[in-house]
Amino acid sequence: MIATILGAFRVKEIRTKIIFTAVVLALYRLGTHIPAPGINSAAVNAIQKNFGGNSVLGLLNLFSGGGLGRIAIFALGIMPYITASIILQLLTVVVPSLEKLQKEGEVGQARITQYTRYLTVGLAFAQSIGYVFLFRSFEKQAGVDVVANFTLAKVFLIVISLTAGTVLLMWMGELITQRGIGNGISLLIFASIVSRIPSGIQSWWTNPDQVFRVIMPFIVVGVVAAIVFVQEGQRRIPIQYAKRVIGRRMTQGGQTYLPLRVNMAGVIPVIFAASVMAIPPTVGQLLGQNRKNFATDVASFFAPQSWHYVLGETIFIILFTYFYTAVTFNPVDQAENLKKYGGFIPGVRPGRPTAEFLDRILARLTFPGALFLAAVAALPTVLINQTSANFFFGGTSILIVIGVALDTMKQLEAQLMMRNYEGFLK
Repeated sequence: MIATILGAFRVKEIRTKIIFTAVVLALYRLGTHIPAPGINSAAVNAIQKNFGGNSVLGLLNLFSGGGLGRIAIFALGIMPYITASIILQLLTVVVPSLEKLQKEGEVGQARITQYTRYLTVGLAFAQSIGYVFLFRSFEKQAGVDVVANFTLAKVFLIVISLTAGTVLLMWMGELITQRGIGNGISLLIFASIVSRIPSGIQSWWTNPDQVFRVIMPFIVVGVVAAIVFVQEGQRRIPIQYAKRVIGRRMTQGGQTYLPLRVNMAGVIPVIFAASVMAIPPTVGQLLGQNRKNFATDVASFFAPQSWHYVLGETIFIILFTYFYTAVTFNPVDQAENLKKYGGFIPGVRPGRPTAEFLDRILARLTFPGALFLAAVAALPTVLINQTSANFFFGGTSILIVIGVALDTMKQLEAQLMMRNYEGFLK
């Protein structure tokens, strides 16, 4: 990995992309420390303790890199865009017009992306209003005024600022994808989680449980090794190409393989499941201001340390893993492409039998991959309940960090390989 990074800095074009990515991420981290206009920073610091008692808001605060706890201009983070992407991808299955757009290639995908942006703005606007009134309820508990002279004009200014911050983050993520290294949206979430590592190390080091302090590093290393092993695991399907006549030339047949990864969906199902499971307690907090027991009941029922949350997150991770795998890999289209170019799987007839074979193999691979994602996401909660120790980072955070790091390194290696081939040909 170190050799790859050093080699990347020797190539001017790749070095420019890396620096561009780092600058955009630095601007994002800066924005998480700039409070929204009209916010009393001292009052916000006084109610920070509320995030300790509200674990769901603490989870959202983790994904925003601490911006939500400070009510910064990037307080909402990129989660409205993630939620909008979930909704659009689900709608493509049930809405024929969207399904048709998805099959139209780059033009249709660009239209769906535009719809996702519009929906992101609407969700960010609604969430901004909700969080303003949520912090308004925290004011009564802390005895401070987060928004001095709470008026409609000030609320509108804060809501517009938070919504604009989400739109700006969405644009920054797309810029990283186009001009930088890696997937921009994933890297923004990656930066949010990594920024909390110093606090996590401090929490681990100051833990009074000596056994926990000794065992914790070994648990982390074991989980990281297991995640890398599963993320890189694949089933190689042998593909045989027959000799064909193209024009006046005879192409030589050969043998290759089709790699099917154990976890083809990556960390997307984990991000989707976390964002969906954060909705019920957040809505409960917003609607429960007039019903004192309602918010407490919903928040405790769906708290990340409760088995209800673990069960719900497990179900959503498995469902989203199958769904996203089906979206990214279509066995019917793959079988048609193999048949079109004269390829076949030894022992399997081309066409429909090949599609059924690939679908059967994919289902067998996806199930253990989905269970592994769910197990890693639930592992910290199980350990907390069994040992009463405080794990600063959850399994969801670890999965996202490792998955994004692996994907980014693969893109970096691909860029290096492409440049090396060009130099060889020249």
